[in-house]
Amino acid sequence: MRLKLDLHDIYNKSRDLDRALHDIIDEAEATKAKTVEIIPGKGSGALKKRVLRFLDRKDIKARYHRVEKDSKNFGRVFVHFKY
Repeated sequence: MRLKLDLHDIYNKSRDLDRALHDIIDEAEATKAKTVEIIPGKGSGALKKRVLRFLDRKDIKARYHRVEKDSKNFGRVFVHFKY
């Protein structure tokens, strides 16, 4: 199972962005999803950096297996889970 989170609609709403990232991680754990696809978009890269910083937080990092930056699409990040 793969979940998808597109951040295009909330890129400039800081509180909504953090909530959406937390919610997708929670949902992935609850449904035992293998992969979460997060789409920050290409743009300047600032949103992608913010997503990667969020994923690198100690409390969040403990919840997933690994992060993969899509080599074919700069505006996409995969978060892999192992149960």
